[in-house]
Amino acid sequence: MKKIGFVGWRGMVGSVLLSRMVQESDFNHIDLYFFTTSQVGEPAPNFNQTETRLLDAKSYDELVKMDIILSCQGGSYTQEIYPLLKKNGWDGHWIDAASTLRLEESALIVLDPLNGKAIDEAYSAGIKTWVGGNCTVSLMLLAIQGLIENNAVEWVSSMTYQAASGAGAKNMRELLIQMGEIHSSVADKIDDLNHNILDLDKSSQEKMNSNSFTSEQFGMPLAGSLIPWIDEDLDNGKSKEEWKGQTETNKILSSCYDSIKVDGLCVRIGTMRSHSQALTIKLKKNIDLERVENFLANGNDWVKFVANNKADSANYLTPAAVSGKLDIAIGRVRMLNLEDNVISAFTVGDQLLWGAAEPLRRMLNILIKKES
Repeated sequence: MKKIGFVGWRGMVGSVLLSRMVQESDFNHIDLYFFTTSQVGEPAPNFNQTETRLLDAKSYDELVKMDIILSCQGGSYTQEIYPLLKKNGWDGHWIDAASTLRLEESALIVLDPLNGKAIDEAYSAGIKTWVGGNCTVSLMLLAIQGLIENNAVEWVSSMTYQAASGAGAKNMRELLIQMGEIHSSVADKIDDLNHNILDLDKSSQEKMNSNSFTSEQFGMPLAGSLIPWIDEDLDNGKSKEEWKGQTETNKILSSCYDSIKVDGLCVRIGTMRSHSQALTIKLKKNIDLERVENFLANGNDWVKFVANNKADSANYLTPAAVSGKLDIAIGRVRMLNLEDNVISAFTVGDQLLWGAAEPLRRMLNILIKKES
């Protein structure tokens, strides 16, 4: 069996990945070694693996023994350890959830339902660095895969509505705390149906804008509000998250498909999990709506096409409907009255699954199969 080193398995993405590996019985054909940055020598999770203790994630001597290293530890860890291993001749495969290596020429962004051919070609060419893509990019590409494979897309404008979990576990906790604080500010009046609703609104707004309102992580209220900027300011009116849309999309597509212009705005909203995106798509040619719907519905095994009506949209096209599932819902598809061959779509998917953990899990299994 191949020796697989797992770093960052306690974090949010790592724990989702570990759960998926259990669900899919991945441990039946790997020997997993758990690494830690803080509890070396403590008991490791028990999956009948060879090593029952936690190994040092900073130890070159331990890491170099691994055939494959799977890291969900974050960019700082990658920046420190990956160059050290490569400099000293480690010849194993590195699979990473962090963005650090995504645009390196020696790395491939993995999304195998879409770029499986590129993965095969990169493996044959000796590439050994495999990186998960940006969460909204991966979800968008899988949602519109049917259009991409039919060479139907000229450009996409994506307006994202991203959940608190995209910013991290501490941010999820802060969102819940903020919700609680807003409720507490009106709790003594909320059950009184005769109480003026505008007075309740005023009380909640005063709480949200007070110095006592918890906002260490977001720096501002998210509960009952939104944040119209995600990631760094690139000093050109664009956020780094928005820049990733164009850049990472076309690195993923570059080996197998035509490039696509992508741009839009990224917004953080007060949902816990699953990212939503409102898409405006310019088609390369006139395609009737029924064919567009058919392309989308048959893009891959996980996309779920939602009929464009109020009831189905409300029931199936929300974060609440898809969180914890591999389904990527897409709906609200119609021709827009803007110019010829422009359509709308709305898509939502769990960014901790297809937006993070699942491409890594599948890449690990691809390597296991190829190396066996």
